[in-house]
Amino acid sequence: MGPGSGTAPRTSQRGSAVKAEPQPILERLGLHRPELRAWAMYEWATTGMWAVIVATIFPIYFYDVAAASMERADAERIFYLATTVGITLIAVVAPLLGAITDRTAIKKPMLAAFAALGVAGCGLLFLVQEGDWAIGLFFFVLVNLGANGSVVFYDALLPHIARPGEEDRVSTGAFAIGYLGAGILLAFCLLMIQRPDLFGLPEGTLAARLSFALVAVWWAVFTIPLLRKVPEPPPEVIADESEKVAGSSVRFALNRIRTTFSELRSYQHAFIFLLAYLVYGDGIGTIIRVATIYGASLGIDRGHMIGAIVMVQFIGVPFSFLFGMLAGRIGTKRSLFVGLGVYLGVTVLGFYMTTALHFWMLAVLVGMVQGGTQALSRSLFASMIPAYKSGELFGFYGVMDKFAGMFGPLVMTLVITMTGSSRLSLLSVAGFFIIGGLILSRVDVDEGRRVAREAQARARPLSGTVP
Repeated sequence: MGPGSGTAPRTSQRGSAVKAEPQPILERLGLHRPELRAWAMYEWATTGMWAVIVATIFPIYFYDVAAASMERADAERIFYLATTVGITLIAVVAPLLGAITDRTAIKKPMLAAFAALGVAGCGLLFLVQEGDWAIGLFFFVLVNLGANGSVVFYDALLPHIARPGEEDRVSTGAFAIGYLGAGILLAFCLLMIQRPDLFGLPEGTLAARLSFALVAVWWAVFTIPLLRKVPEPPPEVIADESEKVAGSSVRFALNRIRTTFSELRSYQHAFIFLLAYLVYGDGIGTIIRVATIYGASLGIDRGHMIGAIVMVQFIGVPFSFLFGMLAGRIGTKRSLFVGLGVYLGVTVLGFYMTTALHFWMLAVLVGMVQGGTQALSRSLFASMIPAYKSGELFGFYGVMDKFAGMFGPLVMTLVITMTGSSRLSLLSVAGFFIIGGLILSRVDVDEGRRVAREAQARARPLSGTVP
């Protein structure tokens, strides 16, 4: 059985015969304990926000309403700038904040604080009307700060709630739950916008603005299970850090980050994986960010593109679960290669796309692998780091995740400038999957997990109250 194959099946013995018992369905899906289901509900809470606020409804609302008086090129420029600001701010502070939460038991409070910031941003978008592009972008930055910040601490909980061998199923199960929630919320919001009369609403912008408020309520309500059911991980340190604990949390965090950089040789396979993820994750992020832009450049109707995005959410539900099961059979790393192979095929087939039907077909392929590759990337990294450093190291993971999709569009822009072909620009994204896959092939998963287990074995609980 390959690396990351999950827990071994339970057995029962009668005489000399040993018979494997099938796992219960919830265990196969990674949702078999209350804290796992509660943790997965935060994916339900936030994936809907990404679908409505970041991917579909708010960008359209911004261009057509809030920035209606601006040239489209100028509106796109400042929208992308605002997105970059929100991503960069979190990327800069994520490792530091993560290391602080490794020293003090505040992963859940930090998650709640950033979630509250994002929920407030979503709710305030309700106030944005025609011409309010500046205040709209400010609220949008708050949403990005809240979402990107909270997910650092959310991901850092995974090594603490998933037992050895469960990481893949728990991570993919949460992604599947997230896709289901996103599909339901996005479909409802689109129906409310397209047919406001069904809800007793007038024509105009009210339905779209109500969808922003609904996302805020959705995000807030479905954060509660995690806060109630998921235990706060107790802080742990190794012997060498005991003397440093007495200082301030910030000083401790900075010292730990410096120590981690000096220990890169020890955690080399986890960091090689981070490099691979930065590259192939950028390809995935680029596909997500430019899909509708590329479709529009080929004349694909907006209705078809939005419909395909909704479909991706629902396709992602069963296939995220299936990727967790696939990892249990062939290993996490091999399963990731399957996903990257499909993405490589999408970029090649996208070069030849001409019709709305082609767009729908490519969306099906993306929906089959998008959740699985992202979930298994998270679980593979979680299995190669010591749990007592999860906040800090998932802070670094968050940096890679936040910048995913930032370099691909730049490469596409360069190719368009040089060739004038949007088709060739999409084909250039294939390089991210090829190079990322080659780097991933250098990761020794078993060795990375062995190092993580040995490091965790040296950790001990941090007693007393830490200022």
